Amino acid sequence: MQMVSHDIVIVGSGLAGLRAAIQASIVGNGKLDIAIVSKLLLMRSHSVAAEGGTAAVLYTDEGDSTELHAFDTIKGSDYLADQDAVERFVRLAPEEILRLEHWGMPWSRRADGRIAQRPFGGHSFPRATFAGDRVGFYEMQTLYGTLMKYQPIHIYEEWYMTDLAVEDGICRGIVAIDMKSGELVGIAAKATIIATGGLGRLYGFTTYSHTVTGDGAAACYRAGVPLKDMEFIQFHPTGLVPSGILLSEAVRGEGGLLLNNKGERFMQKYAPKMMELAPRDIISRSIVKELMEGRGFKDPSGLDYVLLDFSKIPKERIMERLTMMVEIGESFAGINPNEAPLPVRPSAHYSMGGISTDIDAKTMLRGLWAAGEAASVSVHGANRLGSNSTIACLVFGRIAGEGAARYVQGSDQTVSISQALLQREERRIFDEILGKEAGEDPYELKKELWETMDEYVYVFRDEKGLTQALHKIRELKDRARSVRVQDRSRNFNTNLTGTLETLNLIQLAEVVVNAALLRKESRGAHARVDYPTRDDINFLKHSLSYNAVDGPRVEYIPVKITKWQPQERKY
Repeated sequence: MQMVSHDIVIVGSGLAGLRAAIQASIVGNGKLDIAIVSKLLLMRSHSVAAEGGTAAVLYTDEGDSTELHAFDTIKGSDYLADQDAVERFVRLAPEEILRLEHWGMPWSRRADGRIAQRPFGGHSFPRATFAGDRVGFYEMQTLYGTLMKYQPIHIYEEWYMTDLAVEDGICRGIVAIDMKSGELVGIAAKATIIATGGLGRLYGFTTYSHTVTGDGAAACYRAGVPLKDMEFIQFHPTGLVPSGILLSEAVRGEGGLLLNNKGERFMQKYAPKMMELAPRDIISRSIVKELMEGRGFKDPSGLDYVLLDFSKIPKERIMERLTMMVEIGESFAGINPNEAPLPVRPSAHYSMGGISTDIDAKTMLRGLWAAGEAASVSVHGANRLGSNSTIACLVFGRIAGEGAARYVQGSDQTVSISQALLQREERRIFDEILGKEAGEDPYELKKELWETMDEYVYVFRDEKGLTQALHKIRELKDRARSVRVQDRSRNFNTNLTGTLETLNLIQLAEVVVNAALLRKESRGAHARVDYPTRDDINFLKHSLSYNAVDGPRVEYIPVKITKWQPQERKY
């Protein structure tokens, strides 16, 4: 079996992965051998779908401050964020905005030429830095263009990571399929950075692309690295019905309203101060309450919804700052939002949990870092504020890249992956999965997983529903042992990679639901109707899920509190 080696291998090519590669190259003065592995073409990473903003404090002369940004983030997290990590995060955030500016990012501007910012949910100051409503796309373009200046960086496009290569308690790189040839290749590295994004395709109704399947988190979990706070899944309030496609919070930041079937601006009942700019968990619960109490509309698909009304936003502003929202409304709902409101309901959008790392993006496994949505530092706690995600990718991508580069510079060891490990992985992929003559259909397994998560692990949860979900997921896990790949070819076998993605999702679903069952309180995005209040005495702590023979084993560690004591969240 073929093996290649590099100093650093970065898995994932979104904002966090590209930012890590650039920083590692800068720290290494261009002398480090760096590789990026992506199952996609680089500019197809899901980060291009980010729409609304990237949070940072730019205008202290107008009353904003990093302390205020930290407090907003911690309050928004329902006090589950580690406050030392948040303080570092908000301090570095402005540097990333200005660095992108210097690298050519086309930020939107104020009339005086300074970088523009707009309001976003849960923020007490307009600090969502934006570029129309295509923020992620332009950030990715900027990073990709900058990356080209730091060649040679080896880019493995359309290579699918099947697992980490761990031996003697050290991460020695990864094993991946070259999708073009179908060959399994060991990619040895002194340092590995996982930046594979979230796990949103656990759900059918979601804002995520179909490629967001938690591959990095699942590989780390199998390798013994704990996953932190996996019970916390954010539902974005405004997923377009019936597709689930994201309608940016920027719409509400620019003056969009949420209306029920009585024409009422119902957020007045739930968050009278911040209304449509309350945090996402609060708005999502408010929408679902309206639907449960009969104040919604019914789509022919069977989904209930409320309306996102653009009518209070000047049309010239819509065409300047929200053009993508117009395109999405027309293309996927047949509605021009300049003329009529769009149908929306909460859609699975973000995982606050992920691979457990320290404040330096380092995991407990030697030689392994993680950044972006794949990781949990934790700066988002139980609920992420809008526009804090893209900046977290930039900040912690930078930190991970720097940490990995320093680690490699301090080591003169050569690294390799044993043939025994490579052969073991080859048997698993090509004999045990691809070689089966009969068995379960992976697409049916994924369909049943989506139905289960959408029904029982949605905005509101309870013991009965979560127990049913866990039972069903464990049934799917058992059936998945005999999964059959219908396409037996080697080159570009998306049936095989899709099956591996489904196996990862089933494994992660068990972690999510098990942790949700054990957290007997309501905090942030985790809303238990049978335990409706936050319980700081018993659950002001992070969950850590470890892989064990009979399923996830959960331990808890305390939240790091520096200066902000937990208090009731009011908006």
